[in-house]
Amino acid sequence: QVQLVESGGGLAQPGGSLRLSCAASGFTFSAYAMSWARQAPGKGLEWVSGIYSDGSDTYYADSVKGRFTISRDNTKNTVYLQINSQRPEDTALYYCSKGVDGVGWGGYDYWGQGTQVTVSS
Repeated sequence: QVQLVESGGGLAQPGGSLRLSCAASGFTFSAYAMSWARQAPGKGLEWVSGIYSDGSDTYYADSVKGRFTISRDNTKNTVYLQINSQRPEDTALYYCSKGVDGVGWGGYDYWGQGTQVTVSS
């Protein structure tokens, strides 16, 4: 069965960096787009970033553009989210998800359990 396991979250200071990882199993990872989304305390789910199945294209929410970088290693079945110049408003539970196609236009059908990122001084 499809499994997505996020890791790498934790407590960080403003201006710091973290790299989140999402290990995937149970499907042909290289055939599907992947994405990251987050949910801040008391708020709804916010889509953050996506990447094509072959890594040839990436896209970002305006709120994170220039600070977040999504990447993937299809040999390790893992997608990453590099978070730089962290802000307190980045505090959230971060989820990775699997696309239903190779580009992510059809939506996402599986989600991980999430990894908590807390940005505070």
